[in-house]
Amino acid sequence: MINIEKLLDKCESMTLLCTRTATYWSYIKLAFNIPLVFTNSSLCIINSISTDANTIKIPNIVVNAISVLIISLSNNIKASEKFEIFKKLSQQFMSLSQELESLDYNDKNINEQIKLINVKYENLIQDCAFEDIPQKHKTNVGKLFGEANRYLPIQLNGTIGNNVVKRNITMNNINQGNINNSTLQSTIDLEAKIGSV
Repeated sequence: MINIEKLLDKCESMTLLCTRTATYWSYIKLAFNIPLVFTNSSLCIINSISTDANTIKIPNIVVNAISVLIISLSNNIKASEKFEIFKKLSQQFMSLSQELESLDYNDKNINEQIKLINVKYENLIQDCAFEDIPQKHKTNVGKLFGEANRYLPIQLNGTIGNNVVKRNITMNNINQGNINNSTLQSTIDLEAKIGSV
């Protein structure tokens, strides 16, 4: 059975993460576009000021070289494409959240609807390039949702170090049957090896 609350939390966290990432790539795109505006404007001014082609030859070469460099960097980084991808992902995760919130629990086909939404979520997660998301945004969203005791996608678990939890084995747990014998034996064996080193 798919946990609706867990799926909703994951969709909402991904909506926030993709929105912040889209904003980040929008700033990067703007950072490349502004210098291009200046270089193109300065090229027009240089060409219109002088009537002698020889005097403006070197400034033209320099400004054109700067423009080509900026365009090449922009094409390699692909900030515009990444902005569009994360903007679209943000909207799709938001749409999934709305679908989950609008589910009618009295509907006979609710299990099929939840399964369909879960498949959509899994497909969107596979389409999301987590390597293009800045670490600070992953950490920030992980902290926000972690501190609120809300569920996170597995790709965000551990980004803030919340995956290191020491399990204490007590006699009370053993007596209540919460820990099986194989777990206990492997723990005892591990402790014996550590103690002998």
